[in-house]
Amino acid sequence: MKVAFPHMGLVWVGMRAMFEELNVDYVIPPLNSSHTLSLGMKYAPEGLCIPFKLTLGNFVEALELGADTLLQAGGAGICRLGRYARTQEGVLRDQGYDFQMITLGVSDRKFRGLMGLFKSVSGDASWSRIISAFRFGIAKFYALDEMERAVQRVRAIERVKGTATSVFRQGINAVDEAGSYKALKQAKAEYQEKLATIPIDPEAQPLLVGVTGEFYVVLEPFTNLDVEIELGKLGVEVHRSTFISKWTRFSFLNPFHQDENKAIHRAAMPYLSRDVGGDGWETVGEKVYHSSHYDGMVHLAPFTCLPEIVAQNIMPATREQLPVLTIICDEQTAKPGLITRLEAFTDLLRYRQGRKASAACR
Repeated sequence: MKVAFPHMGLVWVGMRAMFEELNVDYVIPPLNSSHTLSLGMKYAPEGLCIPFKLTLGNFVEALELGADTLLQAGGAGICRLGRYARTQEGVLRDQGYDFQMITLGVSDRKFRGLMGLFKSVSGDASWSRIISAFRFGIAKFYALDEMERAVQRVRAIERVKGTATSVFRQGINAVDEAGSYKALKQAKAEYQEKLATIPIDPEAQPLLVGVTGEFYVVLEPFTNLDVEIELGKLGVEVHRSTFISKWTRFSFLNPFHQDENKAIHRAAMPYLSRDVGGDGWETVGEKVYHSSHYDGMVHLAPFTCLPEIVAQNIMPATREQLPVLTIICDEQTAKPGLITRLEAFTDLLRYRQGRKASAACR
């Protein structure tokens, strides 16, 4: 058995750690690229969203590298994600690929399903070993997410744009190579210190902008054209609504984290009183909950994603007057159009910020 899984942000770092701890033979497909997307576009039904097409492209690349077992999220939720595995399996078999598809029950079996998956692919390893490997992978997720939060703060105020991103990329490699908790702790501390010593502009007054939306396009920088990096270049401190560690807790560790999104859901209740699938409920709640904290919000949504379309149409009608820029993520991979929109949006936020300051002085 040679196992492969699709990309979503830095999830590959933790998954590699888990598989190596369990001596599982695995394939990590190349990071998402235009080639990956072209493969997905070639084989996927036209109307499906970019997460479907990219993960399908990941599977094609993995199968060509020798994988024979594919892992894909699934479940009984409202979002089309629950049908990805079966649809992708049919598409790939039509192309002549021979493999086994294993579905991770994100919405139903959660932690038990995940542990059962590791039990299966590890050749019936002991539960203590499986839990140990899982904990080590999760520790890497937490380390990376903590570093990335620091990067998002520094990007907005660094003197030389791009320095924090460069340090973070080195930190990713260091965390990936850490083979023990001690090495992981040292890598995290070393790169946190490097981030803390990056020269900053003491007179910078960064905008505070939330980034929310459908979890895949929020976490996968290829799909959103590195929107967080581009915002950092414009002097914006990004607060992302989810990280891999948080997504893992919410997706797999419930009911252990039942309260994870309760405050966000309560905030959305005046406008959207139930789950509409995907992250649409959370998107509306993020705007309402953070309206007094943020200067603005960027809403990321895959083209044709119905839950995010619902959220996009509700947000302008809320009484909380927080500017929101919706960016539809699709097969367009050129950045100039995105950068122009971000520049105009941040100009609007600074103008609005200036008017608020003037009014407060009267």
